[in-house]
Amino acid sequence: MADKKQIKTALVSVFHKDGLDELLKKLNDEGVKFLSTGGTQSFIESLGYECQKVEEVTSYPSILGGRVKTLHPKVFGGILGRRENEGDQEQMKQYEIPEIDLVIVDLYPFEATVASGASEADIIEKIDIGGISLIRAGAKNFNDVVIVPSKAEYGMLLDIVNEQGAVTTLAQRKTFAARAFGVSSHYDTAIHKWFVKD
Repeated sequence: MADKKQIKTALVSVFHKDGLDELLKKLNDEGVKFLSTGGTQSFIESLGYECQKVEEVTSYPSILGGRVKTLHPKVFGGILGRRENEGDQEQMKQYEIPEIDLVIVDLYPFEATVASGASEADIIEKIDIGGISLIRAGAKNFNDVVIVPSKAEYGMLLDIVNEQGAVTTLAQRKTFAARAFGVSSHYDTAIHKWFVKD
């Protein structure tokens, strides 16, 4: 398997947009195509960059009050499909699944919502489902995919792209994957603590 991988398509789905503009500019300059949903898509377009709607890939709108946006085989197939696996590649072609090389996620602020004294209903809605799934998928397939699991890693990727273009090494992708599982572990632990607090 090739150690170095080119980033051609990025799925961006974030809660916090601050600090993202510089990274998006550099990725756009490198010819990376953007794929996104809702507010993130509007933000990307407001910066003057083209951005394909996830709905155009999946043929499904955002449903259930935004609870289901990215949870679709065409999205997760694009992240989890192994680039050197002939069977995966044949199926991706068969089902018109696009390769997604970079996933940028920033989860709903569950802990901040709890700390704010919000209602139980509001807290429940801040349990991220799609985002945490994207993080796990991107991290699992670190051989082929770069996963940026929170805004804390925006700068990490920006430094790499500034230094070596839209190309990452296997070691770099594995480092992002390790950070990703740290983010998902912390997030799920916080949710678990809230549920068992009584």
